[in-house]
Amino acid sequence: MAKVKITETVLRDAHQSLIATRMTMDEMRPILPLMDKVGYHSIECWGGATFDSCLRFLNEDPWERLRILRKELPNSKLQMLFRGQNMLGYRHYADDVVEYFVQKSVANGIDIIRIFDALNDIRNLDTAIRAAKKEGAHTQVAMSFTLGEVFTDQYYVDYAKKIQDAGADSICIKDMAALLTPYRTEKLVKALKASVNIPIQLHTHYTSGLASMCMLKGIEAGVDVIDTAMSPLALGTSHAPTESMVAALQGTEYDTGLDLVLLTQIREYFMKLRKKYIDSGLLDPKMLAVDANALIYQVPGGMLSNLLSQLKQAGKEDKLEEVLKEVPRVRKDAGYPPLVTPSSQIVGTQAVFNVILGERYKTVTKEFKGIIKGEYGQTPVPIDPAFRKKIIGNETPIECRPADRLAPELDKLRAECSEWIEQEEDVLSYAQFGQVAVKFFEKRRDAKFALDPKHGDSASGVHPV
Repeated sequence: MAKVKITETVLRDAHQSLIATRMTMDEMRPILPLMDKVGYHSIECWGGATFDSCLRFLNEDPWERLRILRKELPNSKLQMLFRGQNMLGYRHYADDVVEYFVQKSVANGIDIIRIFDALNDIRNLDTAIRAAKKEGAHTQVAMSFTLGEVFTDQYYVDYAKKIQDAGADSICIKDMAALLTPYRTEKLVKALKASVNIPIQLHTHYTSGLASMCMLKGIEAGVDVIDTAMSPLALGTSHAPTESMVAALQGTEYDTGLDLVLLTQIREYFMKLRKKYIDSGLLDPKMLAVDANALIYQVPGGMLSNLLSQLKQAGKEDKLEEVLKEVPRVRKDAGYPPLVTPSSQIVGTQAVFNVILGERYKTVTKEFKGIIKGEYGQTPVPIDPAFRKKIIGNETPIECRPADRLAPELDKLRAECSEWIEQEEDVLSYAQFGQVAVKFFEKRRDAKFALDPKHGDSASGVHPV
């Protein structure tokens, strides 16, 4: 058994899970030279919600963030999370846009692209996989892990074989809702290792309190890489702590070889940031508590809070138990989609409507209709034709890959945002976040205008940078 490798998530998923992705580039920058010395397998630092958060809340250019990370972490592999045909946005994009996004991500510094699809529909990953391979990036495909009668080890083995055949360099078990238990992890990893010959990485969250145990059983079963977070931003809805896992494996055949003293220095830096986040109210200590509800209801933590919030708005909080019983029924009707963005919100909202209105499917949301019609891709289990007809009427179901219906759109998007483009990558920011990106472009232009001595107060000593 080779030593276990570690992907550090503190610069992406850890703060996405705990503080809604609000860590700024200025907060990251001072610690990067020290992190670069650790010898991580990779540092996950981009993609996911970071792009949206940079533009919407932090007034940062996500592309500039990536270039800074690349410069400050010259010896580390940089990793991103990528939602297949959705890229980092919330709809399917035409192939030319997906290909261009992958090209620009690698050109600006990404080494490893972790690609996944909410429905585990391999067709929604093909373009991204091909594009990543073409650009020379390490192409990892993540399987959205979920529970349900159809989600046996054989289901994941079959999917893993498709992933390997599609050309992926490695596979990630992506347990976004903390549904794995230690012995299920061991069994699943053994089944995968016996069926495919590419490396297996394990990604799970601490929500239910089982992550470290799942990691250990996974490692014993043959997992090659694990995702962890520096301890000040670990636990709760985040990940298992990096230092603890390094210490647990020291002196064993799985020893990571990472320096615990160096990690402790990095911990000190993030402890100060953690204190700052708690003091400002950005980090709610409740987020660090263990919540086993996910294991009882098989509903991710974020989805549970969404359901409660929807019921509160309707003044029907007492109906939570009914809604939680309705969720699996709606999910079964919808072909058992894994409960991850966006399917968790779609199934949850429909369950709320069914309960509040007292009649199932009396009102159907546009998004639920979309899943039933096939707009998001192929569900893990075929949808009953009679149920589909009830929901979509005489509309024609979509049997093909959804993106096959999209015409190339890169040139059109370029034309729409031409007045704002200052770098080639701006069209991709606009493609995914529209008016949010335009507001960012406006602020960027205003800031440059203010710094220009021809327009500003030259006596103030402010000059272009």
